[in-house]
Amino acid sequence: MYASARGSQPHVSSRPLDHSTVPLPSSPCSGSSKNTSVRFGGYKNQAARAHRRSVAVAADMSDAGDRDLQKLAPLEAILFDIDGTLCDSDPFHFLAFRDLLQQVGFNDGVPITEEFYSANISGWHNDALAGQLFPELDHDKAMEFMDQKEALFRRLAAGELKGLDGLQDLCKWIEDRNLKRAAVTNAPRANAELVLSLLGLTSFFPVLVIGSECERAKPSPDPYLKALELIGASPDHTFIFEDSASGVRAGVAAGVAVVGLTTGNPEKVLRDAGASLLIEDFRDPKLLAMLQELDPAAAEK
Repeated sequence: MYASARGSQPHVSSRPLDHSTVPLPSSPCSGSSKNTSVRFGGYKNQAARAHRRSVAVAADMSDAGDRDLQKLAPLEAILFDIDGTLCDSDPFHFLAFRDLLQQVGFNDGVPITEEFYSANISGWHNDALAGQLFPELDHDKAMEFMDQKEALFRRLAAGELKGLDGLQDLCKWIEDRNLKRAAVTNAPRANAELVLSLLGLTSFFPVLVIGSECERAKPSPDPYLKALELIGASPDHTFIFEDSASGVRAGVAAGVAVVGLTTGNPEKVLRDAGASLLIEDFRDPKLLAMLQELDPAAAEK
């Protein structure tokens, strides 16, 4: 996830960045990522069971804007962010930023915290972030740092990244109903393609939209508007899975309902950004109940 810093920032050391002498550290996080391996099968049955429990969660869903979600029927398409949404990749991004920023003397060499990462980095794109983290540095030089950080992320993530619980079952549910879909991210293309490959989802998404390849990246609506255009879907019958405030704002600005995943941000942050429903992962009973309501296959019977 990529972000422009917001609010107060740690002091940025004036020491110049010599990227030619900054080695990539060895992986500090082997085994540190959350084990979210997926158990296959039974998504339709789970959705049915969740629907029977929907009365119990109805009040919560209503508070979360479920009335807006119900208006999506008949459901036509689902759009996905990648980092923090398809998988919990933020721990790898955080470690890459923490280690490299410390090496170049950011914040006088004091490591950034997860709280700083969540508030100032997560969810935005590298071009904006480079200028926020290093405002006194030549932009091209700052972007060299960002490129190095992305290379480290790919090293850390390879072989370690797992999909969120329920992801594979959800993908099968989508395929069985021939719903349109696209992946929409602020991540660099190399990162996005690697993550989709590691998750076995390269062929699942016919469209991949990269924020930096649009006129404006998230939180502007451009990436989601482009995705809707490319797959030929109506915003009135589409919803988005997002995990960051930046991404939620982008979806809302595009006129699309957003389901927020609480993988890396507090519920209030996502709610304030405009998320219609909040879930923990793709097995959350609230999501399963919603899908039962919107199931186009059931509507055709």
